[in-house]
Amino acid sequence: MNRRSACSIALAFLACSVAAPAPAQTKHPSLVEVEDVPGLPRVLLIGDSISMGYTVPVRERLKGKANVHRIPANGGPTTRGLASIDKWLGEGNWDVIHFNWGIHDLRHMDDGKRQVEPAAYEKNLRALVAKLKATGAKLIWASITPIPDPPLKPERTFGDETEYNAIAAKVMKENDIPINDLHAWILPRFAELQKPQDLHYQPEGSEFLADKVAKEIEKVLAE
Repeated sequence: MNRRSACSIALAFLACSVAAPAPAQTKHPSLVEVEDVPGLPRVLLIGDSISMGYTVPVRERLKGKANVHRIPANGGPTTRGLASIDKWLGEGNWDVIHFNWGIHDLRHMDDGKRQVEPAAYEKNLRALVAKLKATGAKLIWASITPIPDPPLKPERTFGDETEYNAIAAKVMKENDIPINDLHAWILPRFAELQKPQDLHYQPEGSEFLADKVAKEIEKVLAE
Protein backbone atom coordinates (compact mmCIF):
# COMPACT_ATOMS: atom_id res chain seq x y z
CA MET A 1 0.00 0.00 0.00
CA ASN A 2 1.46 3.37 -0.99
CA ARG A 3 1.63 6.34 1.38
CA ARG A 4 -1.26 8.19 -0.36
CA SER A 5 -3.61 5.21 0.04
CA ALA A 6 -2.63 4.74 3.66
CA CYS A 7 -3.27 8.43 4.38
CA SER A 8 -6.68 8.26 2.68
CA ILE A 9 -7.73 5.27 4.78
CA ALA A 10 -6.49 6.94 7.96
CA LEU A 11 -8.40 10.16 7.16
CA ALA A 12 -11.57 8.22 6.36
CA PHE A 13 -11.31 6.33 9.65
CA LEU A 14 -10.77 9.58 11.54
CA ALA A 15 -13.79 11.18 9.87
CA CYS A 16 -16.00 8.23 10.81
CA SER A 17 -14.75 8.32 14.37
CA VAL A 18 -15.45 12.04 14.73
CA ALA A 19 -18.88 11.77 13.10
CA ALA A 20 -20.01 8.81 15.17
CA PRO A 21 -22.80 9.94 17.52
CA ALA A 22 -22.35 9.53 21.26
CA PRO A 23 -24.38 6.68 22.73
CA ALA A 24 -27.74 7.85 24.06
CA GLN A 25 -28.03 8.07 27.83
CA THR A 26 -30.46 5.56 29.27
CA LYS A 27 -33.35 7.18 31.08
CA HIS A 28 -33.79 6.12 34.69
CA PRO A 29 -36.73 3.66 34.83
CA SER A 30 -38.60 5.88 37.29
CA LEU A 31 -38.64 8.73 34.75
CA VAL A 32 -40.35 6.76 32.00
CA GLU A 33 -43.71 8.36 31.26
CA VAL A 34 -46.82 6.48 32.32
CA GLU A 35 -49.84 6.07 30.07
CA ASP A 36 -53.01 6.29 32.12
CA VAL A 37 -55.41 3.40 32.37
CA PRO A 38 -58.86 5.01 32.04
CA GLY A 39 -60.97 4.95 35.17
CA LEU A 40 -58.11 4.59 37.66
CA PRO A 41 -57.15 7.35 40.10
CA ARG A 42 -54.05 9.41 39.30
CA VAL A 43 -51.18 9.52 41.78
CA LEU A 44 -48.15 11.81 41.64
CA LEU A 45 -44.88 11.07 43.46
CA ILE A 46 -42.64 14.05 44.24
CA GLY A 47 -39.20 13.54 45.75
CA ASP A 48 -35.48 13.15 45.24
CA SER A 49 -33.40 10.11 44.24
CA ILE A 50 -34.72 8.12 47.21
CA SER A 51 -38.21 8.38 45.71
CA MET A 52 -36.80 7.54 42.28
CA GLY A 53 -35.65 4.26 43.81
CA TYR A 54 -39.11 3.28 45.04
CA THR A 55 -41.16 4.66 42.12
CA VAL A 56 -41.18 1.54 39.93
CA PRO A 57 -41.88 -0.86 42.84
CA VAL A 58 -44.78 1.37 43.93
CA ARG A 59 -46.18 1.25 40.39
CA GLU A 60 -45.97 -2.53 40.49
CA ARG A 61 -47.80 -2.71 43.82
CA LEU A 62 -50.56 -0.36 42.67
CA LYS A 63 -50.99 -1.85 39.19
CA GLY A 64 -54.68 -2.02 38.38
CA LYS A 65 -55.45 0.26 41.33
CA ALA A 66 -53.90 3.59 40.34
CA ASN A 67 -51.93 5.35 37.62
CA VAL A 68 -48.68 6.22 39.41
CA HIS A 69 -46.77 9.12 37.89
CA ARG A 70 -43.74 10.98 39.21
CA ILE A 71 -42.10 14.31 38.47
CA PRO A 72 -39.72 13.95 35.51
CA ALA A 73 -36.60 14.74 37.56
CA ASN A 74 -34.86 14.57 40.90
CA GLY A 75 -36.91 16.90 43.10
CA GLY A 76 -33.78 18.30 44.77
CA PRO A 77 -34.10 20.91 47.54
CA THR A 78 -37.20 23.00 48.27
CA THR A 79 -35.69 25.83 46.21
CA ARG A 80 -35.83 23.63 43.10
CA GLY A 81 -39.34 22.59 44.09
CA LEU A 82 -40.52 26.20 44.20
CA ALA A 83 -38.96 26.92 40.82
CA SER A 84 -40.48 23.84 39.17
CA ILE A 85 -43.70 22.97 41.00
CA ASP A 86 -46.11 24.60 38.55
CA LYS A 87 -44.52 22.72 35.65
CA TRP A 88 -44.46 19.45 37.60
CA LEU A 89 -48.12 19.69 38.57
CA GLY A 90 -49.10 20.53 34.99
CA GLU A 91 -52.74 20.37 34.03
CA GLY A 92 -53.26 16.92 35.52
CA ASN A 93 -56.14 16.24 37.85
CA TRP A 94 -54.33 14.47 40.69
CA ASP A 95 -56.22 12.33 43.17
CA VAL A 96 -53.23 11.78 45.49
CA ILE A 97 -49.85 13.51 45.74
CA HIS A 98 -47.17 11.78 47.85
CA PHE A 99 -44.33 14.25 48.37
CA ASN A 100 -41.03 14.91 50.13
CA TRP A 101 -38.17 17.40 50.22
CA GLY A 102 -35.32 17.54 52.69
CA ILE A 103 -32.12 15.58 52.03
CA HIS A 104 -30.83 18.15 49.55
CA ASP A 105 -31.86 20.99 51.85
CA LEU A 106 -29.80 19.37 54.62
CA ARG A 107 -26.60 19.08 52.65
CA HIS A 108 -23.62 21.17 53.75
CA MET A 109 -22.23 23.46 51.07
CA ASP A 110 -18.65 24.68 50.67
CA ASP A 111 -19.22 27.52 53.15
CA GLY A 112 -20.34 25.02 55.81
CA LYS A 113 -23.97 26.16 55.73
CA ARG A 114 -26.77 23.87 54.71
CA GLN A 115 -28.12 24.30 51.20
CA VAL A 116 -31.40 25.49 52.70
CA GLU A 117 -31.23 26.52 56.35
CA PRO A 118 -34.08 25.56 58.72
CA ALA A 119 -36.04 28.85 58.66
CA ALA A 120 -35.93 28.95 54.85
CA TYR A 121 -36.85 25.25 54.68
CA GLU A 122 -40.00 25.88 56.72
CA LYS A 123 -40.92 28.93 54.64
CA ASN A 124 -40.39 27.06 51.36
CA LEU A 125 -42.29 24.02 52.58
CA ARG A 126 -45.29 26.16 53.53
CA ALA A 127 -45.30 27.71 50.06
CA LEU A 128 -45.08 24.30 48.40
CA VAL A 129 -47.88 22.88 50.56
CA ALA A 130 -50.10 25.81 49.54
CA LYS A 131 -49.44 24.99 45.89
CA LEU A 132 -50.19 21.31 46.41
CA LYS A 133 -53.37 21.94 48.39
CA ALA A 134 -54.65 24.16 45.59
CA THR A 135 -54.79 21.11 43.30
CA GLY A 136 -57.56 19.57 45.43
CA ALA A 137 -55.60 16.32 45.65
CA LYS A 138 -55.28 14.30 48.84
CA LEU A 139 -51.76 14.87 50.14
CA ILE A 140 -49.29 12.58 51.91
CA TRP A 141 -45.98 13.84 53.28
CA ALA A 142 -43.07 11.38 53.41
CA SER A 143 -40.56 12.03 56.17
CA ILE A 144 -36.87 12.36 55.35
CA THR A 145 -35.06 9.01 55.44
CA PRO A 146 -31.97 8.51 57.65
CA ILE A 147 -28.60 10.11 56.94
CA PRO A 148 -25.62 7.82 57.73
CA ASP A 149 -22.52 9.02 59.52
CA PRO A 150 -19.57 10.03 57.31
CA PRO A 151 -17.44 9.18 55.47
CA LEU A 152 -19.72 8.91 52.46
CA LYS A 153 -19.05 8.19 48.80
CA PRO A 154 -18.93 10.71 47.17
CA GLU A 155 -17.62 12.71 50.12
CA ARG A 156 -20.29 15.01 51.55
CA THR A 157 -21.89 15.84 54.87
CA PHE A 158 -25.40 16.65 56.01
CA GLY A 159 -27.23 18.26 58.89
CA ASP A 160 -29.58 16.46 61.25
CA GLU A 161 -32.58 15.04 59.40
CA THR A 162 -34.59 14.77 62.61
CA GLU A 163 -34.49 18.58 62.95
CA TYR A 164 -35.96 19.00 59.48
CA ASN A 165 -38.46 16.19 60.02
CA ALA A 166 -39.71 18.05 63.09
CA ILE A 167 -40.14 21.23 61.04
CA ALA A 168 -42.02 19.34 58.35
CA ALA A 169 -44.20 17.56 60.92
CA LYS A 170 -45.28 20.91 62.34
CA VAL A 171 -46.20 22.23 58.89
CA MET A 172 -48.11 19.06 58.01
CA LYS A 173 -50.00 18.99 61.30
CA GLU A 174 -51.13 22.58 60.79
CA ASN A 175 -52.37 21.64 57.31
CA ASP A 176 -54.01 18.31 58.29
CA ILE A 177 -51.70 16.36 56.00
CA PRO A 178 -50.97 12.73 57.02
CA ILE A 179 -47.32 11.74 57.41
CA ASN A 180 -45.85 8.60 55.91
CA ASP A 181 -43.00 8.13 58.39
CA LEU A 182 -40.45 6.48 56.14
CA HIS A 183 -37.70 7.47 58.59
CA ALA A 184 -39.16 5.32 61.35
CA TRP A 185 -40.06 2.58 58.86
CA ILE A 186 -36.56 2.09 57.45
CA LEU A 187 -34.44 2.99 60.51
CA PRO A 188 -34.44 -0.47 62.20
CA ARG A 189 -33.15 -2.03 58.97
CA PHE A 190 -31.17 0.93 57.66
CA ALA A 191 -27.68 -0.56 58.10
CA GLU A 192 -28.85 -3.73 56.36
CA LEU A 193 -30.64 -2.09 53.43
CA GLN A 194 -28.51 0.97 52.65
CA LYS A 195 -25.70 0.99 50.11
CA PRO A 196 -22.30 1.02 51.86
CA GLN A 197 -21.25 4.55 52.88
CA ASP A 198 -24.31 5.96 51.11
CA LEU A 199 -27.71 7.38 51.99
CA HIS A 200 -29.26 5.49 49.06
CA TYR A 201 -30.59 1.94 49.20
CA GLN A 202 -29.96 -1.49 47.83
CA PRO A 203 -32.82 -2.73 45.60
CA GLU A 204 -34.21 -4.56 48.63
CA GLY A 205 -34.30 -1.27 50.51
CA SER A 206 -36.23 0.49 47.76
CA GLU A 207 -38.67 -2.43 47.71
CA PHE A 208 -39.07 -2.14 51.48
CA LEU A 209 -39.82 1.59 51.19
CA ALA A 210 -42.26 0.89 48.35
CA ASP A 211 -44.26 -1.44 50.62
CA LYS A 212 -44.96 1.47 52.97
CA VAL A 213 -45.55 4.07 50.25
CA ALA A 214 -48.04 1.87 48.39
CA LYS A 215 -49.83 1.02 51.64
CA GLU A 216 -50.25 4.69 52.60
CA ILE A 217 -51.48 5.63 49.12
CA GLU A 218 -54.01 2.79 49.16
CA LYS A 219 -55.23 3.93 52.56
CA VAL A 220 -55.86 7.47 51.29
CA LEU A 221 -57.49 6.23 48.09
CA ALA A 222 -59.93 4.16 50.16
CA GLU A 223 -61.09 7.16 52.20
